[in-house]
Amino acid sequence: MVEIIGVRFSKAGKSYYFDPEGENFDVGTTVIVETSRGIEMGRVSIPNREIADDDITAPLKPVIRVATDEDMKISDENKIKEKEAFETAAELIKEYRLGMKLIDVEYTFDRTKLLFYFTADGRVDFRDLVKALAGIFRIRIELRQIGVRDEARQIGSLGMCGRELCCSTFLDDFKSVSIKMAKEQGLSLNPTKISGVCGRLMCCLQYEQETYEEALKTMPNRYAHVETIDGSGVVVDVETLKQQIRVKLDGEEGHKTEIYKVGEFNIVGKEPTVSLEEVKCKKEEEALVKAAGFMDAADIKAQYDEYDDTDDSAKGSGSERRRRKNGNGRRNRKKAVPSDKQGRRN
Repeated sequence: MVEIIGVRFSKAGKSYYFDPEGENFDVGTTVIVETSRGIEMGRVSIPNREIADDDITAPLKPVIRVATDEDMKISDENKIKEKEAFETAAELIKEYRLGMKLIDVEYTFDRTKLLFYFTADGRVDFRDLVKALAGIFRIRIELRQIGVRDEARQIGSLGMCGRELCCSTFLDDFKSVSIKMAKEQGLSLNPTKISGVCGRLMCCLQYEQETYEEALKTMPNRYAHVETIDGSGVVVDVETLKQQIRVKLDGEEGHKTEIYKVGEFNIVGKEPTVSLEEVKCKKEEEALVKAAGFMDAADIKAQYDEYDDTDDSAKGSGSERRRRKNGNGRRNRKKAVPSDKQGRRN
């Protein structure tokens, strides 16, 4: 196990591991570290933690120091210089008529390198631009082409949900998002409804994907054949999160559709998972409870048990049993008279 801290160099983005060298750092602490780009200033996003050796790329670079007031002053000066460099580079791009869009400019903390981030539809020959920029700023120049998702992250905006973009607030890294996710979640495949401001599929499609995949294991596909207590039919709609399906049944009266929950049907061609007879008995008991209203399931079960203990002649017909139950219910209701009414009668 190795002790590490995580440092993030922008508001949102990937956290990189560094060696705290025995010191404790709280989340949000500004620190100075050495990276492959040079000396950088970032904020602690992961406090001191031990992780497995396989989860890091050795050797870890140490934290140089906690940022001082002087360091903060240098950072503020860099931001001012970055704005000036952005304007200069934008003018040169227009002058050289390059098919690229400048997105951001960034100085390393020690001002040994100046990075320009841009987007473009294809490859761009920017060799003359680099020479011109190096002649003006007299430091090492680096141009990096980024994708539209990175552009949205760096610029920031509001999503259709009304909140700040996930990528510019808390997402560590971009994950793969496919149109299959939208299909499995039952979303409209209209590109304008499932695409973010970057023009790509919304990152939030993968937030609930694991839940949908787990729920779909017990659900049939649309147009699958199923067996229900009302007969066989075809699935015409699947509501994954509600764990229910809508089935079109073919009967003597023509076509009709019914809704069934998981555990109330069997998929044709697969091993049965439930007993439809038990499901039917449960449905009948629920219907009796709903019809009786004032009787609960325990009362009905007790009456059924009482009838089962007697012989068939004592049970009587079905209508007779209903009359007995209704009669008992009415007698019970008459006994429940408020005490104040009893006093007035007396």
